[in-house]
Amino acid sequence: MPLSPLPADTESHEAIIAATRHWLTRAVIGLNLCPFAKAVHVKDQIRYAVSDATNTEGVLTDLESEMRTLADADPALIDTTLLILPRALADFLDYNDCLYFADRMLQDLRLEGTLQIASFHPHYQFEGSEPDDIENYTNRSPYPILHLLREASIERAVDAFPDAADIYERNQETLRRLGRQGWQQWMAARADTGTD
Repeated sequence: MPLSPLPADTESHEAIIAATRHWLTRAVIGLNLCPFAKAVHVKDQIRYAVSDATNTEGVLTDLESEMRTLADADPALIDTTLLILPRALADFLDYNDCLYFADRMLQDLRLEGTLQIASFHPHYQFEGSEPDDIENYTNRSPYPILHLLREASIERAVDAFPDAADIYERNQETLRRLGRQGWQQWMAARADTGTD
């Protein structure tokens, strides 16, 4: 079950970014699914880039541009980028296929070791899981997202968080405790007040 329906072509970039910020603040930060996310959020170091691409080719064109932008940017200004894909790759298998090409692009641009790509999707499904397993929600976002991270920032965060290897298991346990109904109620609440 997606967090929200994929948008109509008329949905504004502002509305798409607002939905993504809500997911980030409620799920990723609010449930502490990524203990590293709060610092870059608070420091306003996250770039939200909305792609108007409707196919894989367009996504890869926008991805290349965002990779170059992040690699060239001052980390104090832009530490990480969320490339949001509201009109492309709605099918999770197509999205997974695109990830292969995204990783190849990282190598071709000689940015492997400098940047890394994390993946989020409304229909995210871990290998070996069932589509409705609550654990999949650790990586479910309102839209398909390619998250570009700096390797140096990841290394610093891991050094500061000695149990980083346990994050995956802890996140799954958090979602199991919350359950589907708890997840839906949590996500329905406003990020600023914690209420509906």
